[in-house]
Amino acid sequence: MNSVQSQGTALVTGASSGIGAVYAERLAARGFDLLLVARDEPRLEAAASKLRSEHGIKVEVLKADLTQKEDVLQLEQRLRSDSSISLLLNNAGVAADGLLANADTNQLERMIQLNITAVTRLASAAAASFTKAGRGTIINIASVVALFPERFNATYSASKAYVLSLTQSLNAELDGTGVKIQAVLPGVTRTEIWERSGIDASQIPAEMVMEAGEMVDAALSGLDQGELITIPSLPDAADWDAFVAARHVMAPNLSRSKAAARYR
Repeated sequence: MNSVQSQGTALVTGASSGIGAVYAERLAARGFDLLLVARDEPRLEAAASKLRSEHGIKVEVLKADLTQKEDVLQLEQRLRSDSSISLLLNNAGVAADGLLANADTNQLERMIQLNITAVTRLASAAAASFTKAGRGTIINIASVVALFPERFNATYSASKAYVLSLTQSLNAELDGTGVKIQAVLPGVTRTEIWERSGIDASQIPAEMVMEAGEMVDAALSGLDQGELITIPSLPDAADWDAFVAARHVMAPNLSRSKAAARYR
């Protein structure tokens, strides 16, 4: 069995540009075949042709709009039925700008469908398929705004907090199954998500903006090191460990039969 066959197929959503496109290239270099998913089919086809010629792998392109339930269901069914898929990258997502009070709520609903509903359905399908196979990897792209919601748009921050929580809960559910899971929390990354959401990224200090290639390489290094949560910008992993430890300190007191003394 050669290395390409042994890696299986990586399903990458939002694969036509930015973080997803970089992941596709890096996973191809690791010997994965690819199933590339996005709305922009011509761009996907161009990327697929390049990846095939450079890495000698199989690349399939699937045009899908994950804000549309029928497209999500099609991809979900593929995950459940195709045993060659061994990695899911839940990368497709969109940001939003402005205050919740002034928001276009239809736009927010589409964002929730993409950032939360599609991610959940695909993670569920992958978890079922990978558990059955006793192997597989689920990577969910969240954001550092999950940890600092006051600094960004309310609904986007909440959607990424959901992805973080989903990953942590799913990790507990998958314990002992042979399935790996990771949430990646990038800071500001240089991609097209900003202009698509109407945000002027040129106003963000340069020292806060990471190139997509550096972000993905750090995330894959975190995966190789067995991290559940990878924060590419965070210099000292002990800071995250302390954050998790603080949660566990509170845990025994979060549900008790009596209200705390300060409320009585």
